[in-house]
Amino acid sequence: MRVSVKWMERHQVALYVAGLALGLAVGLAVPELAHPAELAIHPVLAVLLYTTFLGIPLSRLGQAFTNWRFLGTLTVLNFVIVPAIVWLLSRIVADDQVLLVGVLFVLLTPCIDYVIVFSGLAGGDEERLLAAAPLLMLAQMLLLPLYLWLFVGAEFVRSVEFWPFAEAFALIIVLPLIAAALTQIFATRSRLGQRAESAAMGAMVPLMVLTLAVVVTSQVAAVGQQLSSLLLAAPVYAIFVVIMVPAGILAGRAAGLDVPGIRAVAFSGVTRNSLVVLPLVLALPPAYDLAPLVVVLQTLIELVAMVVLVELIPRIVPVEV
Repeated sequence: MRVSVKWMERHQVALYVAGLALGLAVGLAVPELAHPAELAIHPVLAVLLYTTFLGIPLSRLGQAFTNWRFLGTLTVLNFVIVPAIVWLLSRIVADDQVLLVGVLFVLLTPCIDYVIVFSGLAGGDEERLLAAAPLLMLAQMLLLPLYLWLFVGAEFVRSVEFWPFAEAFALIIVLPLIAAALTQIFATRSRLGQRAESAAMGAMVPLMVLTLAVVVTSQVAAVGQQLSSLLLAAPVYAIFVVIMVPAGILAGRAAGLDVPGIRAVAFSGVTRNSLVVLPLVLALPPAYDLAPLVVVLQTLIELVAMVVLVELIPRIVPVEV
């Protein structure tokens, strides 16, 4: 078991690329699997987050809530700097309101789920990101309508239903967190609990591969069918990643954060809440039927970027010696 886990950790980036490739191949070869795969996204993601939370000493989580410098840096980066950058980048698709709406929905909402996993894989601070998740979720629920009102208009905002935010937060964050806390308590009192905890944590890499494969399988066929209509949004997402990596690193350094904190801030700036905002976009009026695929395209581009950044960010932000 130890040898296999160490081998997977050593080759995790190659395994993630294989997961992306598997999802691409299956999704294109058997498009009928898209809907079942889509239904599996949140359960698979919840299990992945459960294993991630198991690796975090939840008894110390309260200390992370008091790190106001880190929380303040995340808030300024995601809700001041990012909206300014998104507004500028959205001018590329401003002539097409459907593309504009999809781009704004996904880029204005910071990720609160698998950012914790990817950041941890790159040596970022998982505890502080987990502590920041409720703040980021609440802030985006309150501020997204404001940004949409400023960038699109009040009439459009009235057509949006925002309840899926709370539903996704409960399923993806709260339930896995409670389950992980109970598992940790059980592990302190039982050898069986310790074995269960160890086995679950050892499944991190396979679960990430499965998550990547499921997400890509669920979306790639639909994106492929409408690719010509979506192409203008692709450079927006790619440029966003290229801008936000140095922006997040500079913000972390300006705030005087340590190396794990800087890496975590960089990942938070790049990763967006696509899997959570997708139900909101699906509930838009029929005129915006293409908007969900605009969001999905960002997911596919971001997943590739995440696999690269797991390897790249530790080199850009090395451990201080």
